[in-house]
Amino acid sequence: MKNILLVLLVMIGHHIMAQNEQHKIEVPLRFDFYYNYDEVTEALKALHQAYPKLTSLDVVGQSEEGRDIYALTINNEATGKESDKPGIYVDGNIHGNEIQAGEVCLYYANMLLTKYNENERIKKVVDKNVHYIVPVVNVDGRAHFFNDANTMHSSRSLRVPRDDDKDGLLDEDTYDDLDGDGSICQMRIRDPFGKYKTDPEDERLMVRVKPGEKGEWTLLGSEGIDNDGDGRFNEDAEGYLDPNRNWGYRWNPNYIERGSGLYPLSGVGLKALSEYVMKRPNIIMAFMFHNYGGMWLRGPAVKDETLAPVDVKLYDYLGQNAEKMTPGYRYMPSWELYPTTGDYGEFMYNICGAYTFVGELFMGSQETYRKDITKPEEDRDESNREKLKFNDHLGLGELYKPWVKFNHPQYGEIEIGGWVKMSNRLPHPFMLNDLVHRNASVILFAAEQTPEVTMDVFDIQKLDGKLKRVRVRLTNAKGMPSLTGISVKEKLFPQDQLSIKGAKVITGGQITNLLLDDVKYKEYKPEIQFVTVPGFDKKEYEFIVEGSGKITIEYNSVKAGKLSKTIML
Repeated sequence: MKNILLVLLVMIGHHIMAQNEQHKIEVPLRFDFYYNYDEVTEALKALHQAYPKLTSLDVVGQSEEGRDIYALTINNEATGKESDKPGIYVDGNIHGNEIQAGEVCLYYANMLLTKYNENERIKKVVDKNVHYIVPVVNVDGRAHFFNDANTMHSSRSLRVPRDDDKDGLLDEDTYDDLDGDGSICQMRIRDPFGKYKTDPEDERLMVRVKPGEKGEWTLLGSEGIDNDGDGRFNEDAEGYLDPNRNWGYRWNPNYIERGSGLYPLSGVGLKALSEYVMKRPNIIMAFMFHNYGGMWLRGPAVKDETLAPVDVKLYDYLGQNAEKMTPGYRYMPSWELYPTTGDYGEFMYNICGAYTFVGELFMGSQETYRKDITKPEEDRDESNREKLKFNDHLGLGELYKPWVKFNHPQYGEIEIGGWVKMSNRLPHPFMLNDLVHRNASVILFAAEQTPEVTMDVFDIQKLDGKLKRVRVRLTNAKGMPSLTGISVKEKLFPQDQLSIKGAKVITGGQITNLLLDDVKYKEYKPEIQFVTVPGFDKKEYEFIVEGSGKITIEYNSVKAGKLSKTIML
């Protein structure tokens, strides 16, 4: 027994040393490994230090356990204030186990900064827009995912204790790393009446028995013991407060939406992040990255809502191009995956007026070991066999733990094995660079499509007396309108304003047909016209003014910037 305990202590010690081993952080950043929480922080600081004229680094707020949530702002002040530019918001890792989402954010920041002086596309996007990048929303979850033993699904919640099993205790029966290897794997026990038997093609796997067949194994669930003596295992782990169900749009209580919390934005880090984005009304495009499924999800998140047609048009344009850049991904409304309430993407679209995509990253179908990847998907047993061959030949055997006997304090002799925490939902590090580059390229494409409005005074004519006619054209060279349809419909922000100063405006309005001189005049305050400039289109306006000399024509938009032009009458 003493020898067993000594071996376990040595294994745990090696595991802790391995978890605490830090990679060397240099710019440009590397993407052949996963950054833990401390390394993400160090990487952001290294980018800021390397490019101080293009970046600022802010602490958005702290988490439940006091960790800092960082936001890196990328803006070229030489081309304008950040508040006067279209804002691109990018975040990841809102669920603690979804770590490759943070890598996409880091890669995008690294790409913008390191290629700024060598790539014209990058330079234009950085000069035109401001980027707000929050690689890790759930900082506690990421830290614990790396530092603790987990399944590939656990350490997802915010660290808000909750009595899941209703016994008056909080988080008292979580997983236990019985073999000290740093992963929470599966437990199984020999049982002639079990529902599984050893796979005849690979003894590491199990297949379900058919009716009338003798069983061999019963699955006991994830590694653990009955910590609180209630006859159940792992039923009261960390949380559960789902940070993507706790936002202030269509929030529902926990009995309707699991993990929603006691009230909207009860997560302290989420509340700080909501205040951060609300203080930046210029954000017009948002990306939230999650970790699995290969999807580009837009709203609505519930079937009974519809989006403004102008917004769907822009989403379709971006989403269809995104599918081409990330082969195998599907673009669709998020409710088609499953309906949700209180999620961050819906908050950003419906409250902050930003076009929003949720990027679900890794596709398990990429873990292949076959010549023809176009053939129809196999049955579950065959899929598991192929996945294990992928582990053996491409994953260096690092994704699967062979079954090992263990003397369990409650079950007796069992076996522990199966997929480790850095598997299934996460691509092997050799696949990471391709994933982060493709998804960052989608963000870049969307950033190129933010409003690019120009203003031209294309006609000045003298009328009777002191009156003059001034015609102004606002042209948007890019696909994204200057304001989302939901913003106009719900009056989330003031519409863009086109105004004249320096002369008395007698009347003014939108030109509805230039060839026929049709103008829809505004009855009150004609010197200020309210406008939204559509994507790949224009709006034209006419002002009848009295006076002479200099006049200034201004265009002011919350999300598309500001323009000013002075002319002589």
